[in-house]
Amino acid sequence: MRYEHYDSLETRDPEDRERALFDRLPDLIALALRAPGWATQLTGIDPRVVNSRVELAKLPVLRKSELATRQKEMPPFAGLNATVPTRLRRLLMSPGPIFELEGKGKDFWGAARALFAAGFRSGDVVQNCFSYHLTPGGFIMESGAHALGCAVIPAGTGNTEQQVEAIAHLKPSGYLGTPDFLKILLDVAARAGRDASSLKRALVSGAALPASLRQELFTRGVEVRQCYATADLGVIAYESEACEGMIVNETLLVEIVRPGTRDLAAIGEVGEVVVTSFNSDYPMIRLATGDLSAVIAGRSPCGRTNMRLAGWMGRADQTTKVKGMFVHPAQVAQIGKRHPELGRLRLVVARAGEQDVMTLLAECSAPAAQLQEDVAATLRAVTKLGGEVKLIAAGSLPNDGKVIADERPVG
Repeated sequence: MRYEHYDSLETRDPEDRERALFDRLPDLIALALRAPGWATQLTGIDPRVVNSRVELAKLPVLRKSELATRQKEMPPFAGLNATVPTRLRRLLMSPGPIFELEGKGKDFWGAARALFAAGFRSGDVVQNCFSYHLTPGGFIMESGAHALGCAVIPAGTGNTEQQVEAIAHLKPSGYLGTPDFLKILLDVAARAGRDASSLKRALVSGAALPASLRQELFTRGVEVRQCYATADLGVIAYESEACEGMIVNETLLVEIVRPGTRDLAAIGEVGEVVVTSFNSDYPMIRLATGDLSAVIAGRSPCGRTNMRLAGWMGRADQTTKVKGMFVHPAQVAQIGKRHPELGRLRLVVARAGEQDVMTLLAECSAPAAQLQEDVAATLRAVTKLGGEVKLIAAGSLPNDGKVIADERPVG
């Protein structure tokens, strides 16, 4: 099968890509440091030395979960914007609330590559069913479609009958939106006897795409690809025709770190997605998204050579409250650092005798009673809560990125 590519950047040698990105990184950090929020976040950092993944990993992560608080303290964008609001194209708001921005550059969100990989081409008419109301979703996809030369029907969300009418009359070949809403549109069209057969391809995001749903949509004539995007970073990764993982966008540096830390995870190990974005209006340096994924080894059969992610695998922010006190993944990571002889750790929270109880499962190749006692003492010192420690065989815990498992019954 012959695969097409958006440009030559997608197929360059990975070492050339790394070299090019890290040649640019010091300038990006220097630009970011002019913004007061980044000046505080990166205090004492010399941009000139941040020229490799090893050096990048030494920088602090900025957790997305902190953005709402920081924006309240320093409105409107927590001092992280390098371009003043009056020179931007759009000022936006997502639930939280978290405020975002769109600059004036072409394909600001980097969506064109994802659309191209999903089969969209210049001259296509696409129905964009992502929201245009305050949130960036509709604009992320529209800007990419326009960059490709597509005409866009700004459908937004809801208004199902009107959307089906638009499909029947304007005959778009492409759909942008959540996968479940695409199914709803096709179902409504079928019941109403309206022709939706013009739809041949879709790029979806924002909801799960089970294999069963992908197959159903395929049998109804629509090839579906998915992408992973956030409002502050744009499109992070996307599927190609090969459908073997999600390929990282060319304008980003992606790391996978162990939840609650800034430490890099091994290839294949599930961890938190951390992204550095080369965006001159809104630079992001090690933004921890709160999403879990893993790096897939090797290259995509489609010929694209960038890092591949295994897709969305859950949430990294597993903070929970035990006996009225918050316990954080970073505290579990701290226990591991104090006891390097341990492997993966998982803090299980349950109920017994109408009380919260904690059990720390700790992988260990050489268990000993003294080590178990020492780890229990560290657990108490770090969390200020007592708990049982169980030393288990190395490799016993699943590779799912879960550090805290709240198994208390709901309700």
